[in-house]
Amino acid sequence: MAMKFKKGDKVVVMTGRDKGRSGSILTMMRNEDRAIVQGVNMVKRHQKQTQTDEGGIISKEAPIHLSNLMHEDPTDGKPTRVGFKILNDGRKVRFAKRSGEVIDG
Repeated sequence: MAMKFKKGDKVVVMTGRDKGRSGSILTMMRNEDRAIVQGVNMVKRHQKQTQTDEGGIISKEAPIHLSNLMHEDPTDGKPTRVGFKILNDGRKVRFAKRSGEVIDG
């Protein structure tokens, strides 16, 4: 099956403690079906001091499972499902089923 999420996509969190928050995908972990979303699922980590980085408690994004994410509709920003269609010029693109708007550029 084709992957519906890509790096840089705008997504909305559907379940969990960050339900309703949105952000863009920073990293995709295709093997684990997880993604790191900007500003979502923040955790505190104790980091040891190195020559280049200062130590202490830092906040960073943790991976979130793809089943907890939905695409953000380009027109109104609400969650939408995604479909695939082939354009007249032969390109296969993703589109928002809510509005019919093409997600790929």
